[in-house]
Amino acid sequence: MAGRVALVTGGVRGIGAAVAVMLKARGYKVAANYHGADDPAVAFTTRTGISHYKWDVSDFDACQKGVAQITAAIGPIEVLVNNAGITKDGVMHKMTKEQWDDVIRVNLSSVFYMSRSVIEGMRTRGFGRIVSISSINGQSGQFGQTNYSASKAGIIGFTKALAQESAIKGITVNVVAPGYTSTEMVRAMDPAIVEKITSKIPVGRLGQPEEIARAVCFLASDNGGYITGSTLSINGGQYLA
Repeated sequence: MAGRVALVTGGVRGIGAAVAVMLKARGYKVAANYHGADDPAVAFTTRTGISHYKWDVSDFDACQKGVAQITAAIGPIEVLVNNAGITKDGVMHKMTKEQWDDVIRVNLSSVFYMSRSVIEGMRTRGFGRIVSISSINGQSGQFGQTNYSASKAGIIGFTKALAQESAIKGITVNVVAPGYTSTEMVRAMDPAIVEKITSKIPVGRLGQPEEIARAVCFLASDNGGYITGSTLSINGGQYLA
C-alpha cells in the first residue's frame, strides 16, 4: 500500500485532516481538497507537508479538473475519501429550497461527482478504495436536519450499490458513520449543549478525529480488501445500527 495516491475531500480540517495525516503517516501520497478560506489550507500544508487543492466538490466539472490536476502532479488516485460536507439546519416546514439543495449537492451529489471522476481509472487498474463519511444522523435521523440526514443516508445507499458494481474489479466501497466527534465545529458549540449530547453517549465522551481516521485507514488498506458495501458505525454506542 506504500506509495498509493489518496485524495481526501474536506481534508484540511477536522476528521478530514486527521484522515489525511494518518494516511500520510502510513506511506500514502496524500492530496487534501478544500473549498473555502485559504489560510487554514495553507496552515495545514505548512504543518503537515500535505498538498492542498481547492475546488468545489458540488461542481461536477470542477471535480473532474481537480482529479486531473492531482493525477498529473502525484499520480492516479487509488484511494478516495469522500469527507466534505456542510450543514444548513432548520425544521422542514421552514426550510428553504436553497438549504435543501445546498446540503444535498455538497454532501451527496459530491460523492457521485468524485467517485465518477476516479472510478474508470480504478476499474482499468483493477484496484481502488472509496470510503465515504456519513453520520449517525444519517442512520437515526435528527430533528431539524431533514436535509443533512437525507444526504448522509443517501451515501449509504449509494455505497451499497456501487460496491456491488465494483467488487469484481478489485474496488471496495464502504462508509464510516461517525457519531459526535470533537472537531472545531463541535467545540465551538454551547458547552451546555455539548454536555447534553455527551450525556446520551454510553461511553461518556465525544469521539476523537483520530478514532475515525483509524477506521478509514483500515478500510483503505489491503487488510480491508474483503469488506465492501459496509457501514462502520463509530458513535460510542449512541446509536446501534
